[in-house]
Amino acid sequence: MRTKVLFVALAFATACFGKDIKTVVLKTQPEMHCANCEKKIKDNIRFEKGIKSIKTSLKDKTVTVEYDADKTNVQNIIQGFKKIKYEASEVKKDREKK
Repeated sequence: MRTKVLFVALAFATACFGKDIKTVVLKTQPEMHCANCEKKIKDNIRFEKGIKSIKTSLKDKTVTVEYDADKTNVQNIIQGFKKIKYEASEVKKDREKK
């Protein structure tokens, strides 16, 4: 019984104080095409405020950024790419899958 109460209390506290973590998928211009591009993006974008993780895909030429929405937003992340001479745009997912 005691562990159930503790679990419920912990779940409640996490829900109340949890961070608003979101994910955005971006394409860059110029396209990320090599390990050096990948390294440049990861090494610089990670310092932008609110960034939690960065995953790159050379195959898809995308950058997936997990961020704290209480500290930053997609527009700020895109501005961070401009600092390193990349134009970034959000990849919109096709919601009508057939």
